Amino acid sequence: MIRLGVNVDHVATLREARRIDIPDPVEAALLAEKAGADGITVHLREDRRHIQERDVELLREQVRTKLNLEMAATDEMVRLAERFRPDDACFVPERREELTTEGGLNVLGHRGRIREAVERLQGKGIRVSLFTNPETDQIEASREVGAHGVEIHTGRYCDATRDKARELAEVVAAACLAERLGLEVHAGHGLNYHNVLPIAALPEIVELNIGHSIVARAVMVGMERAVREMKELLRSSRETR
Repeated sequence: MIRLGVNVDHVATLREARRIDIPDPVEAALLAEKAGADGITVHLREDRRHIQERDVELLREQVRTKLNLEMAATDEMVRLAERFRPDDACFVPERREELTTEGGLNVLGHRGRIREAVERLQGKGIRVSLFTNPETDQIEASREVGAHGVEIHTGRYCDATRDKARELAEVVAAACLAERLGLEVHAGHGLNYHNVLPIAALPEIVELNIGHSIVARAVMVGMERAVREMKELLRSSRETR
C-alpha cells in the first residue's frame, strides 16, 4: 500500500492570515493521523510564512506516524533539523517571492553543499530525500550525493493540459531510474483527487506527499473525511493496477 503523507502547511497559512492561534496545524495533523495518514509533512520556510518553529517542536512531540520536514539546504535549516530530529527531511528549493515551491532542487549544480547537508542529517539518523524534477541528471546526482530517496516533482504533470501523457511518461521514467539506483521514490506537488490515480498506480512510488488539495477539501468536509477520501483513492489505484 502506497503511503500518504499529509502536508498541513496551509492550515498554518490560514492561521497566519490573522496572526492568531487558530486553526492549529498540530490539531489538523492529529486528525489526519486518526483518519489514516501515514505521515505528516511540514515545510519550515526561511521566511516563516506559515509553519513556525514551535509548530515543528509540538509536532515532533505529538506525531505518532512519522514527521517529514521540508526545508532549504541551508546551514540554518540543517541546524534546526538536527535539533528537531524529524524522521525524514526533504531538501527543496526556495525563493522568497514564490507562492509555493516552483520546481525541483538543482542537485547537479550544488552537489557539494547538498552532499554535506545530507551527510549531516543522515549522520543523526534522519532519512533525507531530495525534491527533484523528473530529469535523469538530477536523479543520478541525488544518488551521487548520498540521499536516501527522491521526491519527484509532479507539478508539470498536474498543470499540463495538452501533453499530460508526455509529462506522466517523464514521471514514470524518473521513478524507474530512481528505483534502479536504489533510491526510495516519493512524489508530490499539485496532486489532487482528480489527477492522483495515474501517479499513485506507479509501483516504484512508495509515498505521496499531498497538502493543498486535502486542506482545501477539509474546509468543506473536515480533515478526517478529506484524508479518508484520499486514502481510498490511493488504495483503489493499487487494487486495480
